[in-house]
Amino acid sequence: MRDGFICAASGAPKLRLADCHFNAEQTFTMMRVAEKAGAAVLVLPELGLTGATCGDLFFQDTLLRGAEEALATVLEATRNLEVVTAAGLPLRVGTRLYNCAAVIQKGKILGVVPKANLSEISGQSRWFSPAPPEAEYVSLCGQEAVPFAAGQVFSCKEIPELVLGFEIGEDLCAPVPPAAHMAMAGASIIGCLSAFPETAGGDAWRRQTALSQSTRLLCGYLFAGAGEGESAADYVYGAHQFLCENGDLLAERRFDGGLVVSEIDVKKLAFERRRTRALGRNPGDGHYAEEFSLTVRPTKLRRYIAPLPFVPEGEKDQRCREVLMTASTGLKRRLETTNSRAAVIGLSGGLDSTLAILTAGLSMKMLDRPMSDIIAVTMPCFGTTDRTRNNAALLAERMGATLRTVDISSAVRGHLRDIGHDLEDRNTAYENAQARERTQVLMDIANDCGGLVVGTGDLSELALGWCTYNGDHMSMYAVNAGIPKTLVRDLVAYLAREDGDGALRDVLRDILDTPVSPELLPAVQGEIAQRTEDLVGPYELHDFFLYHMLRWGCGPKKIYRLAVHAFANQYSREIIAKWLKVFCRRFFSQQFKRDCVPDGPAVGSVGLSPRGGWVMPSDACAALWLAEAEEV
Repeated sequence: MRDGFICAASGAPKLRLADCHFNAEQTFTMMRVAEKAGAAVLVLPELGLTGATCGDLFFQDTLLRGAEEALATVLEATRNLEVVTAAGLPLRVGTRLYNCAAVIQKGKILGVVPKANLSEISGQSRWFSPAPPEAEYVSLCGQEAVPFAAGQVFSCKEIPELVLGFEIGEDLCAPVPPAAHMAMAGASIIGCLSAFPETAGGDAWRRQTALSQSTRLLCGYLFAGAGEGESAADYVYGAHQFLCENGDLLAERRFDGGLVVSEIDVKKLAFERRRTRALGRNPGDGHYAEEFSLTVRPTKLRRYIAPLPFVPEGEKDQRCREVLMTASTGLKRRLETTNSRAAVIGLSGGLDSTLAILTAGLSMKMLDRPMSDIIAVTMPCFGTTDRTRNNAALLAERMGATLRTVDISSAVRGHLRDIGHDLEDRNTAYENAQARERTQVLMDIANDCGGLVVGTGDLSELALGWCTYNGDHMSMYAVNAGIPKTLVRDLVAYLAREDGDGALRDVLRDILDTPVSPELLPAVQGEIAQRTEDLVGPYELHDFFLYHMLRWGCGPKKIYRLAVHAFANQYSREIIAKWLKVFCRRFFSQQFKRDCVPDGPAVGSVGLSPRGGWVMPSDACAALWLAEAEEV
């Protein structure tokens, strides 16, 4: 439960149809297994204490009495278990019969949730009534005043973000499902007890519907389907179980009973609800049962944490196409509105400028303009190597761009002499003079030809402030500003794969193999002497830190825990802690550079534009974040 991770489970116990005593034993046995696995919440199948396919036996007093006795047995056997469990049973209330979920913990019934939507297809309307419109209180298993209502929610005293709600079967696919009201009432985890039979494609429908529900309601969703032991007279029941969170499938199991366990991040969900203000906690939208208590303890992480959160893991090519289309459309629009006769790009032979010129090429195709309208300017200086210089020239040539070479060495030396700087002193001024001279050259060439300077800096560099103020930090349109370094690499690799005639493939592959470097210090024996990741740290770590801090509001401690889990086989805890501190320090101290960046297109959910992507004062203090980072 630390850091907001709630261990949750869905289960499908063994079942004997109408054998309530056996089903009770299987239910409390599964509850014990779930508790041992660390689960705080467990959802079991619809009508699991009797079986969902009992037919007209549901009218029999013997079965209904057996179901209540089974619930009493489960309560007695689990009075020492903390796991909050939703178990299904038929229940008489007055003259009506309801398909219900009994929500239990520590031998107590917290509330009973009746099914709200009965499908004619399933035939349940033959036996059951839909949930009454108003909340009631019932006596059950010797307990008085048990809340009885659809849409009620259950709040954890110790973890404010943990609020539970439960729905049953066809409630999931109702036009306005009970889950919607429960989410509006604060529920962050919704459980669904179900007994959908297996049909071709049925599993995909259930999965997609629940995933959509979890996305729309910004919640975790636990699905538990009836399984083996139900009647096979007309249908088969496959024990379909899965857990999802805000559109992500965390764990799944089918045609195999037992338990599915993962973690729901309720703090992450609460952050997203605060950020979007899409859902508010309004007690008027749901009936509140009494609160429950949990012992707060560490939660073992079983769920997958993507080490490269900005890089798609499925349908990668499609995502790359979308990002490139977004960026190139933005540049096309800017070229049109400024009536620019050329796109002027400083081409270094590195990844960022390579992506920028490739994107510009896509924009020119959209505009039906020749590639010669791209002016690629190489500006060798003290640290430029033959490898990057040659790759830049080859790339421009094979694209058909106009290549210009401006050696800035003499200009930079003259400038440094003019300000009285010793050329042997290779400090920040020595390095930044080169970056600023390059920007001046690009700006003046653009003015001279009526063009627009296309910036090459990426999102990761902006986050770290790894750019020269009023040097490579400045342009007339920053086409890469929304693209993190880890995604830059994938986009260039995608374009290399897509190069039909192979004219660009070899040079792009060599650029991909070139170490990331600003090349501001003299080369050593012709090799790059200044490697960015040796100085500021691995970009894959920094992109991970950036994503979880900005997208989900995580603090350093939680980011560290996630990173240790995601990079377990790649980086030591000490290395992760070291670069996390560097990230926190640089992210805050370099905000002044981000406050005045040029326009550039956002391509994802994380952006640093001061016009809405990330709004933070330049003089914000990093003390709290650094103090927390020191504690990891």
